[in-house]
Amino acid sequence: MHEYFKTNQKLWDAKTAVHKDSDFYDLENFKKGATSLKQYELDALGNVHGKSLLHLQCHFGQDSLSLARMGAQVTGIDLSSKSIELARELNTELGLDAKFVESNVLELDKNLEGQFDIVFTSYGTIGWLPDLDQWAKVINHFLKPGGIFYIIDFHPFLYMYDWDKHVLRYPYFNIGEPFEDVEEGTYADKDSNIALKEYFWQHSIAEPMNALMNQGLQLVHFDEYADSPYNCVPNMVKLENGNYYYGKKELMIPHLFSIKVTKQT
Repeated sequence: MHEYFKTNQKLWDAKTAVHKDSDFYDLENFKKGATSLKQYELDALGNVHGKSLLHLQCHFGQDSLSLARMGAQVTGIDLSSKSIELARELNTELGLDAKFVESNVLELDKNLEGQFDIVFTSYGTIGWLPDLDQWAKVINHFLKPGGIFYIIDFHPFLYMYDWDKHVLRYPYFNIGEPFEDVEEGTYADKDSNIALKEYFWQHSIAEPMNALMNQGLQLVHFDEYADSPYNCVPNMVKLENGNYYYGKKELMIPHLFSIKVTKQT
């Protein structure tokens, strides 16, 4: 298992160097005050001012820092040392007080103390994790009684496709072993010279939901969405509302899902 995470860490270290200069992340306008958060998570999280917030798999911290600008007391976590290094640099440059910790999310209880009002993760996170039962244990460990956990992520149905060939390639359910691939380029810059191995896992909708419920966390809201705010896979088409969809528009395949749970007092 260590090999999988070490390989993915190397990939995300390389991605960070490309992503920080990409139009996709638009770091220049972010530094000027633009938020990186999308309306889905803004609506779900509500007023975060004065609340402690743990952001899992935060990449180089744009969403974490956007939440800090909104008044949250933010701690961001990521596996990539280069991502955490850049997040800390941005935090200092912007005069914010977010904290960033380099850690495998599944081992976070060994590297961080405390509990939080909100635990949050979004867009392309759980596919990098083999064990969602341990993931849910970590969430429960860090969540205060009365606190909320919120995830919005890409739908497993979308991940079943070979996006270039428009055919189903991957199973819907987790088979236990990871899939291995060599990613050429990156979703933020498809022409970049990245060509590194990656390991990832498929997770059905039931898998994260059951893992969270098995921790005694109570479901507040679940939803699915027929488009994406990110143009992050090949052959997506832009909608009038600014979002994107893959495949035939009339089929309305699910692109995102969201889950909100609370920890009972």
